[in-house]
Amino acid sequence: MTKQKQDILIIGAGLCGSLLALRLAQRGYTVTVYEMRPDLRKVDISAGRSINLAFSDRGNKAIKLVGLEEKVKALCIPMHGRMIHDKQGNSFQSNYSGRAHEYINSISREDLNCLLLDEAEAQQNVTFHFNTKCLSVDFENTIAHFKQYHSKEEFTINANCIIATDGAGSAMRKSYYLGKKFLFSFSQNYLTHGYKELTIPAAATGGYKIHKNALHIWPRGSFMLIALPNLDGSFTVTLFLSYTEGAFNFNNLDRKANVLKFFKAEFPDALEVMPNLAEEFFENPTAPLGTIKCSPWHYKGNTLLMGDAAHAIVPFYGQGMNASFEDVVELDTVLDTFESNWENIFSTYEKRRKKDTDAIADLALDNFHEMKAHVANPIFKEKRKLEMALERLFPSRYHSKYALVTFNEAIGYEKAMLKGRAQDKAILNLIADGLIPSQYEETIEALEPILQNIIGTTEAILEDDRIAGL
Repeated sequence: MTKQKQDILIIGAGLCGSLLALRLAQRGYTVTVYEMRPDLRKVDISAGRSINLAFSDRGNKAIKLVGLEEKVKALCIPMHGRMIHDKQGNSFQSNYSGRAHEYINSISREDLNCLLLDEAEAQQNVTFHFNTKCLSVDFENTIAHFKQYHSKEEFTINANCIIATDGAGSAMRKSYYLGKKFLFSFSQNYLTHGYKELTIPAAATGGYKIHKNALHIWPRGSFMLIALPNLDGSFTVTLFLSYTEGAFNFNNLDRKANVLKFFKAEFPDALEVMPNLAEEFFENPTAPLGTIKCSPWHYKGNTLLMGDAAHAIVPFYGQGMNASFEDVVELDTVLDTFESNWENIFSTYEKRRKKDTDAIADLALDNFHEMKAHVANPIFKEKRKLEMALERLFPSRYHSKYALVTFNEAIGYEKAMLKGRAQDKAILNLIADGLIPSQYEETIEALEPILQNIIGTTEAILEDDRIAGL
């Protein structure tokens, strides 16, 4: 059977599903995609639950693969670092990298998804069906059961293989779990925090009310507010807060007066530029934050889970979409080796990819604590100041953990995590022990011995971890 004659069924037309459909069509496969939601190009379905995306190098690797780099770039707003806001309204910027060309981008989920849908639908061998919910998947016989929302009609579709990109609530993953036809492991862990989206509107002149090219953070220890810029001059603001803990939480912010009191006490400078806060707070939903891990992702050569359906993560490293896009790149690489042998393709893909998606899930949880508390800690500021200098003066020899994860797409998340964590530990220990001076000249000559000390200490930590089996 040649690839041109094979039919691939994709469940889910979100970011991962639409990108996957486009790439498989470019490779010559016939692709049919079913999506439970309406066509977002025709209906506004954001409903306050569309956290702005941080688009970076790993995601761009996939966009380059399908030839859309310039079109996506037009949707991006560069963010060079974190703008940290304290309770008195003071702020300072902590750059993501000491290398000027390394930054992340704010991008609208809806705009990017619409572009990918348009590009995929322009392929003659791709067909989309919206308003059609997948009820279950008979993975042994490669048959998916659907229900059309408007007609209420139920029907089945079979294909050579089924790939589920239907997100954290995946119908196929549920079928794996309930089918009990093979050993399937699944975990779903929620944070005690949820999130709510709000808005800083554009200025009356159409410009930005706060600095445009940064990811703004109001870190408050056990909770935080963030804001990402939009092309129209507004900012999408997200409050991350406990449901039940603390003096203020989502459960007790039940009246306008409480919400305004909370923002006046914790985010006074944000409150000044959020005229619609009280209305939006009660109009927009509060949504949970969780991590999903499972295995295996595939059943024989019939079915495969990808994107959030296989590995949903919390958004604090800005890598959820980037990781899902990188899934498509990794699958494409395996297709080059095992063209049309789905059993080999799926098993090899999972073996290569699973360890990296587990790593980014753990890193995202780490970054939650870093963003809400550590970024304002003096020793963290000292560490970041040193890292910026090292990256600027030794651009090919030093990469922070953030840079390893975000800007070094040639290495996997797991390798980036292991080296980055060891490096962080090395620097913090050296600072605490007084082996890195609090004052130093930011010159190659002054920082060379410090860099050598960091490299040596990092390698010793990595070797200890290897010996300990970590």
